[in-house]
Amino acid sequence: MKKVLFYAMTGEKMCFNHILMNALSLHEAGIETKIIFEGASVKLPPIFEEENFKLYNLCKEKELIAGICYACSATLGVLEENEKTGLPLLKDMQGHAGMLAYVEEGYSVISM
Repeated sequence: MKKVLFYAMTGEKMCFNHILMNALSLHEAGIETKIIFEGASVKLPPIFEEENFKLYNLCKEKELIAGICYACSATLGVLEENEKTGLPLLKDMQGHAGMLAYVEEGYSVISM
């Protein structure tokens, strides 16, 4: 089975929409898909939660979101808001969200 990890760095909502759309599309095609919020993208979950953003909600419901970077959330001042999302806070790589476990499991990594 094919596997794809979106290692999302972009903090721009319009660009992130494409990550969400592609993740849903791949998932619907039977490809195992995960999303990690890393870098500037960690500022987006609180915005998506507040807006009740449909694409984000669909990805969350389908458990496509692996989690949010702990260190970047703390550094960018959104740690408390990201804790409230109920999504895992990832810190397996010196406090950041690593991709090693996904690479070892055969995921292709796409960073946007």
